[in-house]
Amino acid sequence: MISEFQTRFAALSGPVRCAFWMVLAGFGFSAMGGLIKFMSTEMHPFQVAFFRCFFGLVWMLPWLVRRGPRALKTKRLPLYLSRATFGVIGMLSGFYALAHLALADATALSFTAPLFATVGAALILRERVRLRRWSATLLGFVGVLVILRPGATAIDPAVFWSLLAAATTAANMLIVKRLTDTEPSEAVVVWMVLMLTPLTLLAALPFWIWPTLEQWPYLAAMGLAGTLGHLCITRGFKAADASLAMTFEYARMPMSAAVGIVIFSEKPTVWTFLGAGIVALASAYIAHRESTLARQDKIETEPDRKVVRL
Repeated sequence: MISEFQTRFAALSGPVRCAFWMVLAGFGFSAMGGLIKFMSTEMHPFQVAFFRCFFGLVWMLPWLVRRGPRALKTKRLPLYLSRATFGVIGMLSGFYALAHLALADATALSFTAPLFATVGAALILRERVRLRRWSATLLGFVGVLVILRPGATAIDPAVFWSLLAAATTAANMLIVKRLTDTEPSEAVVVWMVLMLTPLTLLAALPFWIWPTLEQWPYLAAMGLAGTLGHLCITRGFKAADASLAMTFEYARMPMSAAVGIVIFSEKPTVWTFLGAGIVALASAYIAHRESTLARQDKIETEPDRKVVRL
């Protein structure tokens, strides 16, 4: 029965498979966000971050045992180390923000990662960023101002931790983009939790309290939700162009808002959704533009093909 489903699923078009994986990723990350916020009411966010990594590693162990240590053989260890450095900063910042912000606000601010990625690509990687992408990036940051409304309301300091998490996520996006050229998606996820588990443990030790018996299932579920989310989103981006995948990624916004309303009695404002919509449109355009240029570059490198880029 499973093999029959896999055969039928593989026969589906790329966009349909992409939608399936991205919506599943949205459910996974929304559930993880809710569990992070819930557990952060009873223990420090840094300790919650450690258990997310620890149980993420536990859930990936069957794959590692089945494939063996050779599955982690790599010649790109420096890139993995760079990713771990940005990853631990982003995770600790993001978990702290989730503990102190409404889920809808934290999710909306996390959508700024592609905007920071554009800035990083231009300033650090020296990529050529054209006027339309810069315009979309500026529009995205206008969306951030709509969410925060500086001057109209007091800005929670946790907002800056959320933006730091988005900026380091952007750095991770640039690194993962290089890694996936040669590395399997499962190996990328396993290397992440292998490196982040001891790093987050060091951050958690000053705030350590042993979880109660009732808390362990929630922590395990949080690790499972995050791991499944990462695996699904990787498959979603492989099934179709990034511009299409990004469209479905923003389904996390209403999902996270629903979790916040039902579980935590939060009341997201219309400004949050309006700003999130602006950020999402800007980020989706950036992804579309990158996908278009990548296709043009691929055509230009094919023999006996000449394309004039407008």
